[in-house]
Amino acid sequence: MKTALVTGGSRGIGAACCRVLAKKGFRVAINYQHSKIQALELAKEIDGIAIEADVSDRAQVVKMFQRTGGVDVLVNNAGIAQQKLFTDLTEEDWRQMFAVDVDGVFHCCQCALPYMIHEKAGSIINISSMWGQVGASCEVHYSAAKAAVIGLTKALAKELGPSHIRVNAVAPGVILTEMNQQHSAETFRELAEETPLERLGMPEEIAQAVAFLADENSSFITGQILGVNGGFVI
Repeated sequence: MKTALVTGGSRGIGAACCRVLAKKGFRVAINYQHSKIQALELAKEIDGIAIEADVSDRAQVVKMFQRTGGVDVLVNNAGIAQQKLFTDLTEEDWRQMFAVDVDGVFHCCQCALPYMIHEKAGSIINISSMWGQVGASCEVHYSAAKAAVIGLTKALAKELGPSHIRVNAVAPGVILTEMNQQHSAETFRELAEETPLERLGMPEEIAQAVAFLADENSSFITGQILGVNGGFVI
């Protein structure tokens, strides 16, 4: 049985990814940092394992991979978001955003690769954002971090292609998750109106895109950024 590790897997998009990958026959490792109860409940539901780790901490990531063993599919989903005027951002805000959203991807990819390279197979799926493609006002640090993930994805895909390891990213639009509860109902309405499909996305829709990139149906796809945004960014 192949193993999939989903970081930030206890809630929202991450939890949806865990459920879909489990249905596809993967043994799923659910990474979490704060949501222990949700992670344990999900692990029981899908017969997976829950592993606590802060992905911005290299030592914790190393220990996490020691527990999972070899990982065939890595979904770098863990991330944070924050709305703040650029002029109000502190150095701590900036560094924390990059520590989780970029450094976390770096740490997990490096720890996953020895096994994948040995097997000459594997799929890495990074969760970016449409704001990493076009930028968002009042989310400059988030947009910059997600743009970095896109750059990492494209470059790493070229480097790992000869080892038959695929690296892709999914760039969600506005998805109805706990992370986005910072937005008001009015903001959600406006965003839905700006979306050609005239609605917001669901976590399960991102999970289906991730599952597609995880299996052999996408075996000739690497270095790509799959936008799942209802047409908001084309």
